[in-house]
Amino acid sequence: MSDQSLQRAIEVKRRHEQELMRKANVLAVGVGYRTRGGEQTQEVSIVVSVRIKVSKSELKPGDLIPPSIEDVPVDVVETGVIRAL
Repeated sequence: MSDQSLQRAIEVKRRHEQELMRKANVLAVGVGYRTRGGEQTQEVSIVVSVRIKVSKSELKPGDLIPPSIEDVPVDVVETGVIRAL
């Protein structure tokens, strides 16, 4: 992970975090490595944690999470319900 790509992802995440958190099913927004096919890559991305992944047809247009934001890839990760212990 380059410092430049990490810093860029953090800045873009900060600018769009509130907007992403307002979308249905979103639990958290962070920055990390993208996962593809169950394998972690070396690609820095904005990671959006959702309760459950659903098909695009089940979401309202305003609740769709874009594949990238400001040229930073977005990775949607199903986490289930998060509870404080």
